[in-house]
Amino acid sequence: MDSPADSPMDSTAQDRPVEGRDRDDEGRARNARPRDGLGRPLPYGADGVPRQPEGVVRAPDETVAEAQRLLDDGKPFHAHEVFEDAWKSGPEEERELWRGMAQLAVGLTHAARGNVTGGARLLRRGAGAVTGWAASGAGRERPYGMDLGSVAGWARRLADDVEGGMSVDAAVRAPRLRG
Repeated sequence: MDSPADSPMDSTAQDRPVEGRDRDDEGRARNARPRDGLGRPLPYGADGVPRQPEGVVRAPDETVAEAQRLLDDGKPFHAHEVFEDAWKSGPEEERELWRGMAQLAVGLTHAARGNVTGGARLLRRGAGAVTGWAASGAGRERPYGMDLGSVAGWARRLADDVEGGMSVDAAVRAPRLRG
C-alpha cells in the first residue's frame, strides 16, 4: 500500500473501515471500536479500555484470579471474557461452571449499564448454573477456592436490588469469588 487511498482504514473517519465491516487479522468480523469499562462501544478514535485478549488458555486458578482482578476494577464485561475462555477451553465436566460464572459477570455488566431485566435475569441464571454444577456429581462446593454458595447468594441479592430500582456500581458490587 503506497498511499492513504490504498489503506483499508480511513484515518479521517477515526479508524472506521472504508468498506464493509471491521475485520481481525484472520478476516473474521470484529468490531474495532474502542470500549469502555463495561464493554460499551465508544466512537472510533476515542480512548477506551484495552480489550481482554480472546482465546487465552489459563489454568483454573489463573482464571479466577484474573476475573477477580477485573471485577474489582469495575470491568465485569472483561471478566466475562476470561470466564468464557475457560468455558470454551476447559474440560467438559467444568463447562457449566464456567458458563455460569460468565453469566454472572455479564449479569453484573447489564445491571451496571442500567439494564434491569437483562441484568437480573442473567444474575439468576448464572446463580442457578453454578449451584446446579456444585450439586451435580461432577461439581464441587468450592472449586479452585471459589465459594459458589456465597457467589450465588450475592447474585440473587443483586438481582433483587436491581429490580428494586437500585443503581449499580460494578466495582463496588463486585463479588468476592473466593469468599
